[in-house]
Amino acid sequence: MSWHTVKRYADAAKPEELFTGQWQNRSSVLDDYKPYLDDRWNEGCTNAWRLWEEIVPLGYKGSYQRVRAYLHDKRTSPRPVTARPPSPRAVAGWILRHPDTLTEPEQLQLKNVRTHCPELDALTQHVRSFAAMLTGRQGEHLPEWLDAVRQDDLPSLHTLAAGIDRDRDAVIAGLTLPWNSGVVEGHVNRIKMLKRQMFGRAGFALLWKRVLLAR
Repeated sequence: MSWHTVKRYADAAKPEELFTGQWQNRSSVLDDYKPYLDDRWNEGCTNAWRLWEEIVPLGYKGSYQRVRAYLHDKRTSPRPVTARPPSPRAVAGWILRHPDTLTEPEQLQLKNVRTHCPELDALTQHVRSFAAMLTGRQGEHLPEWLDAVRQDDLPSLHTLAAGIDRDRDAVIAGLTLPWNSGVVEGHVNRIKMLKRQMFGRAGFALLWKRVLLAR
């Protein structure tokens, strides 16, 4: 046993202080519901049984004791105990997916993120508005969407809006009309794949035959 380990054991005021490192970061069935518990705690609700009853209908499958232990840590810890923030990849996935496909815990966590970050809240609204235009063929709403994007401090979206604005008529047509160039693009990609398979060593005549025979 190293000197640092002996000193850590000697300095610990309570057993919980010895559980550091990988054990602190282990996932728990309560993790998805901690943002909700944090919000309710900040609202003044500190009753563990009541909060356990509130998260069970939301999908929580764990025990009451786990909820009680988490709230006990919030009461007794000298440092604030809150849920671990979700990863950027997870938040991006929640924003890009259709709201109806999100589970209750994912909706709770996204709501918590949007509440604490106005920029992500605005981004979520713009992404979902654009998705509605795309899936509902509502290209006539594009000018309104571009104006709304420019009113928020979102530089990355401003760049996207500027690119769309340069081809506004074409984008509106793409968001409105039922026709698209998907079939043509598919054939182009297939021809490029056949050409790459020959490593640039075949002429037009052989490529022409391969395209015809591949149909």
